[in-house]
Amino acid sequence: MFVDEVELKVEAGNGGDGCTAFRREKYVEMGGPYGGNGGHGSDIIFKVDEGLHTLLDLRYQKTIKGKKGENGKGKNQHGKGAEPLIVKVPQGTVVTDLDTGFVIADLSHKNQEEIIAHGGRGGRGNTAFKTQTNTAPNYSENGEEGEKKNLKVEVKMLADVGLVGLPSVGKSTIISCVSASKPKIAAYHFTTLTPNLGVTKSSDGRSFVIADLPGLIEGAHEGDGLGDKFLKHIERTRVIAHVVDMSGSELRNPYEDYLLINKELKEYNENLTKKPMIVIANKMDLPESQENLKEFKKKVKCEIFEVSAAKNQGLQEVINRLADILDTIPNNPLYDESQIESHVLYKFKKEEPFTITKEDDVWVIKGKEIERIFKMTKFSSEEAAYRFAKKLKRMGIDDKLKELGAKENDQVRIVDFYFDYKD
Repeated sequence: MFVDEVELKVEAGNGGDGCTAFRREKYVEMGGPYGGNGGHGSDIIFKVDEGLHTLLDLRYQKTIKGKKGENGKGKNQHGKGAEPLIVKVPQGTVVTDLDTGFVIADLSHKNQEEIIAHGGRGGRGNTAFKTQTNTAPNYSENGEEGEKKNLKVEVKMLADVGLVGLPSVGKSTIISCVSASKPKIAAYHFTTLTPNLGVTKSSDGRSFVIADLPGLIEGAHEGDGLGDKFLKHIERTRVIAHVVDMSGSELRNPYEDYLLINKELKEYNENLTKKPMIVIANKMDLPESQENLKEFKKKVKCEIFEVSAAKNQGLQEVINRLADILDTIPNNPLYDESQIESHVLYKFKKEEPFTITKEDDVWVIKGKEIERIFKMTKFSSEEAAYRFAKKLKRMGIDDKLKELGAKENDQVRIVDFYFDYKD
């Protein structure tokens, strides 16, 4: 089964909790804090596997979860970091964050791997908080939560040339003649239900990859037929080979077919119309083809090649010309750096540390930074709670609440934790 698009959730591993411990040995005077740090949670990494051509393995995985890092222990023993979770995907996979719309990764290179979600850092043990003024801290941190993301994962095929055209114009026959690909061929529409790839060679040995893409119809860019499902595979192609049934055997006008397909390409992605294009005038062995071709040439100015795929005539000339065109076109990436969200920036980008709103007489404090600090605080220790309160004050939350009109004993909520406001 060919699966080229899935949606799933990834949850990187949480960091291990820090440990609160003290050194109490008979002959060690004033032993002091002795708790180790927690280990790093597992990152979730997508890696290219050239043996894969479909996302079938991910189709039924609703959530991919990383492992938590080990907790810290006494005797200053740090917890072990969790191994990264490797998810294998086909070459040409694009990963998009559904919540932000950012492209996280374009996995188009051999053995390429990208961190899709960072694991949380381990919480610090109480040894890490020892200072000259606090020589015996009685608190430690919980591990940081790993990143959670809702993703769209889709394969956009890596092909140099894309064969496009209406159903039954002969695309599958062409690719079967010029490569070792063996697509299904029959005398009815939508015989090809999945894209087919084949490697072909010019007369002088230059090889490239050609893709036979399922037939487009009018309205394909809006979801009609199979079009919108497979139009994305044209995006990576460097040259478009437009196959036209010049015989009009389907009682269609070849020029109108040409205009219709170009319109669908433009409606889907205007950049597709900027790619180099040739026209393959197929079925030239049938009656009326020559007459139709004369009229077609009066209206269309791009290169036109006359072939008969059924008789394997004229195809080598097409392959040679495609090889020449490819030699002049750089193999640019599908997305430039400005379109791919840098994961370092994504994780640490500057944003407001908190927002304060009032909901049903409760002051609600929200923000990634304040929520992260809250979740890493172990409130079982009075020292930890006092340290958390000091952080709120340093961040300006106390002053902001006062400015907004908070009064003594008003309720304040952070995540699911309620406390009273004290002026």
